[in-house]
Amino acid sequence: MPDFFLQLDRHLFYFINHDLANPFFDWIMPWLRHPPTWIPLYVFIIAFFIWKYKKTGLILIVCMALSAGFADFTSARIVKPLVHRLRPCQDPVVSKTDILRVPCGTGLSFPSTHATDHFAMAFFIILLFCKKWRWIWFWGILWAGLISFAQVYVGVHFPIDVFCGAIYGAFVGWLFVWIFLKIQPGFFVRELAA
Repeated sequence: MPDFFLQLDRHLFYFINHDLANPFFDWIMPWLRHPPTWIPLYVFIIAFFIWKYKKTGLILIVCMALSAGFADFTSARIVKPLVHRLRPCQDPVVSKTDILRVPCGTGLSFPSTHATDHFAMAFFIILLFCKKWRWIWFWGILWAGLISFAQVYVGVHFPIDVFCGAIYGAFVGWLFVWIFLKIQPGFFVRELAA
């Protein structure tokens, strides 16, 4: 990474990890990044897809799950080992001042797999339903964005890790929308007519 971006990334990390520190964030950010927190949302999405779309809903669920699985596998098993960037809590420079609010973990930092997974699912939903429900952009990006921001705040990822993870996740979400529409080519027509 060019030195300019490395220094900018470290400064942004310090700003989020230190300067934005407050008791409310200290309480809510570890909770936001914890996977069981989002189980009610996942259950709602699954139930809604099945209730509203029946058999097509099952295909929606499978494609959305595959988007998260593909994003997770490729970011964790392919990209992270290739880039081999240490987490802030392991970085020789940053770890001296890192406020670690959760256990550091043993994995690598780039990209954030939390960001790739959640942005993949968020963009899968956004791109399929934004023509019918314009507000879904806001809620989808807020959901994935809060989880990604929490990764930096708690001290386990740099901002560039989550930013690039979000971009990659959005691409994966788009890819699985494309796959879904190959399987269900009339979905948009039926959805807009409903």
